[in-house]
Formats: sequence, structure tokens, C-alpha cells
Amino acid sequence: MAVPKRKTSKQRKHKRRTHYKLAVPGLVACSQCHSLKMPHRVCKECGYYDGKEVVKVEN
Repeated sequence: MAVPKRKTSKQRKHKRRTHYKLAVPGLVACSQCHSLKMPHRVCKECGYYDGKEVVKVEN
């Protein structure tokens, strides 16, 4: 069984985990109400997608 010869230092451990981070989602402005929304999805504020009303939103 393979056993490490030396303890892995905190610096080396943290270097290995540099890609473990949150990514900011790409947001676009809705063409109808200009609120921020996820791309290629129906707007939660107005219910429009691609210039057409897809979902009836009750405010």
C-alpha cells in the first residue's frame, strides 16, 4: 500500500484546490421588462421568452 513519505503542506493542498470556487452566472437583460434573467429561459418577472408571452405571471 502506498503511504506518503511526508505530510502534505497547507500551501500545496491549497494550490491543488484553486479551481474549487463559485462561478458567477451569466445574466442577460430581458427584452420586455429589462430585468436580469438567465439566458435561454423564461423571464420570471414578466413571463416572456423570445418576444412572446409564454407564462402568465400573477403580480
